[in-house]
Amino acid sequence: MPEGPSILILKEKLENLHIKGYTLLGTGGNAKIDYHKIEDKKLVTFKSWGKHLLICLEDVTIRIHLMMFGTYLINERKTTPLKLMLLFNDTELNFYTCVVKLIEGDLNKVYDWSADIMSDEWSTPKALKKLKNNPESIISDLLLEQDIFAGVGNIIKNEALYRARIHPASVLNKIPAAKLKELIKQTRDYSFDFFKWRKEGTLTKHWEVYSQKKCPKGHAIKKINIGKSKRGSFVCEICQKRYI
Repeated sequence: MPEGPSILILKEKLENLHIKGYTLLGTGGNAKIDYHKIEDKKLVTFKSWGKHLLICLEDVTIRIHLMMFGTYLINERKTTPLKLMLLFNDTELNFYTCVVKLIEGDLNKVYDWSADIMSDEWSTPKALKKLKNNPESIISDLLLEQDIFAGVGNIIKNEALYRARIHPASVLNKIPAAKLKELIKQTRDYSFDFFKWRKEGTLTKHWEVYSQKKCPKGHAIKKINIGKSKRGSFVCEICQKRYI
């Protein structure tokens, strides 16, 4: 699943097409939306919130969530069934295997920008408050809660937990306050490192625990499936402390 930094990279690519102000001339695909609401509308801007790409037209926004296997092409097509095509003059945007939704009205009433881990409006105090509302939850679940850490996925979760030396099965109310703040900082810092390394094409070379057999200190890494989602957690039982 593309995580927040990958969506931010996509947003940058779209911005670099310099098509803001262009009119949407054509649409296509099998997305179950009311196409009449977007046709002939001018493109105002591109935004992102967590894992959501937001294509803002006049009076309506197209929300695209690439989910686990979503992809996109610019001025190209492939044989996979097309979910949504948008044509602006000579620029064609094609999205596949994704979820498309239309949002009408003020986006500020829909999205809490302070929850986006890479937003300038990110708020650590708000994140802490939301975390403390879930005292019995395990931290690996909470890091994937998009209303707390919008944009965080399994890679960021695992790498941030290792950086903070916290075991993914740790219970929220057992983690010391200083450690919790450190984890939030590492989660945000790693998100920006992810962004940089993804753009460079070197992301996988920097993984310390995700899909690895040994941590940087040479200890064995174990994969465990825990929590509500049973998403895989990669853990070094020596480096990472379990707070229970």
